[in-house]
Order: sequence, then structure tokens, then C-alpha cells
Amino acid sequence: MSSASVLFDAPGPRARARNWIFNIVTALVVLLAIWVVYSKLSAKGQLDAAKWEPFLTSNLWTTYVLPGVQGTLTAAAVSITLALVLGFVLGVGRMSTHPAISWPCSVFVEFFRAVPVLIMMLFAYSLYALYDVFPSKHLALAGVITGLTLYNGAVIAEIVRAGVNALPRGQSEAASALGMQWGQTMRAILLPQAITSMLPVLISQLVVVLKDSAIGYIITFLEMVRQGVQLGAAYGNLLPALIVIAILMISVNFALSWFATRMERRMRRSRRGPAPLETQAVEQEGAPGAKAV
Repeated sequence: MSSASVLFDAPGPRARARNWIFNIVTALVVLLAIWVVYSKLSAKGQLDAAKWEPFLTSNLWTTYVLPGVQGTLTAAAVSITLALVLGFVLGVGRMSTHPAISWPCSVFVEFFRAVPVLIMMLFAYSLYALYDVFPSKHLALAGVITGLTLYNGAVIAEIVRAGVNALPRGQSEAASALGMQWGQTMRAILLPQAITSMLPVLISQLVVVLKDSAIGYIITFLEMVRQGVQLGAAYGNLLPALIVIAILMISVNFALSWFATRMERRMRRSRRGPAPLETQAVEQEGAPGAKAV
């Protein structure tokens, strides 16, 4: 056993040589795949400079890209706000000691975790259009927000419940010994500590909301993917357009993920409050809902 590691033996000369061979072969295979893709795209003229020149004009960005970015960020911001409120209400309600409150909250959470987001968007869009709930220009936005809010609200409710249940039982027992009621214990003791541990998981869920806003393409919502397709059809450069849209989406999601990772590391270094809640712990609290598009 190597003194440098207690988990596995340090590789010997033959193992190191074999690992180098595997690494070199893997790198060559990856490079070969990249070359094949590049050659195929180049043969079809997809990498010609003429197909990328429109992105240097301001008209393309103001007509297609920026409206799509605005639609995506608007739907995500509103959905995140509503989902956080709904999730905390349902999460606390599900832990209530009154069956008249906990049972309906449990049914709501389990139902909307199991319904695909696209189905909820289509249903809300059709319902709003049938009864003229919103102006026609806002129907798609309302449908997207409704679907994202209901699904992610249910998921956040489970995150809240898992965060509170992860706290030591002595917290609630001490509050009960002091004569505090359930509502006082939850509001003054449990939730403030649980929120600290839930923050990384909650921020990670925001990335999911942002990505799922692209599903609104099906109900003609003006978002980034839809605008990318229209841009490609207008300029005859579908692949470059989708590449640019993908880079924008990845940049925004990477920024959110980086923020979540930074916050989690900061919380782990802090000695105050419980350890951050892991996503796996949330999944173990209940059966994950079936999400399909």
C-alpha cells in the first residue's frame, strides 16, 4: 500500500505506461472525431465566413437575438420569484401538524412534480386562450410562467422540506421545551437555519428554470431558441445561429452555476449554520417526479 494514498495502490511502471497509452489513444479518437465533424461542416459550407458575417451587424442582434434574450430572462425571473414563494408555502404547509393543511400540500407537490413541464405549459396556454384571461400577445409568456412556476414550486417545496428535516431534532425539541408553538419554531428557529443550507440547491434550481424556458418554443413563446431558428431561416445560417444561441445560454447558466459553487464553498468554510444541503439528499426525501418534454 502506498503511503501517499490509503484508498488505492499507487500504479507501478506497467500501469503508468498503460494509462499513458489509454490517454493517448483517447485523445487521438477525440481529435479524429473533431476533425470528421469539422470536415463535414466545411464541405457543406457551414463554416464559411459569409454565414458568420451577419452577426457583426446590429440589426441582427436587435431584431432576433436580444428580443429572445429578453423573453428568456423575463420568463425565468418571474417564474423564479413565483416558484420560490409557492415552494416555501407548500414546503412549510406540507410539514404542518394539521392534516387539513399538510395533506392538500402533499397532493399538490406530488402531482405537479409528476406532470411534465411541457404538458403544463400547453394546458395553461390553451386555458388562458379559451377564457381570454390574458391579452393574446402575453398568452405564451403566461403559459411558460405557469408551467415553470408549478413544477419548480413543487420541487422547491421538497427542497425546503429536506432542508428542515436535515436539521438536528434537538432544535425543535428545545423549542418545544421552551413552550414555543410549531409556527413559532418553524419561523424563528428552523427556517432561518434551513435556508442557509438550502441556498446552493436553490440556486442550482434556478439554472433549471432558465433552461426549461426554452420549452416555450412549442407554444410560440419568444425566447432564445425560437429566435435562433428564425434567425437561421432568415439568413440561411441555421447552424451558426444555433451555435451563437447555445453559447449565450451556456454563458448565463455557467454564471449561475459559478455563483452557486462560490456560495457553497463560502458556506462550507463558515462555521456558522449547518452544512449546505446536497441535491442527492433532496431526491432521497421523496420519489422524484417524472419530468419529460
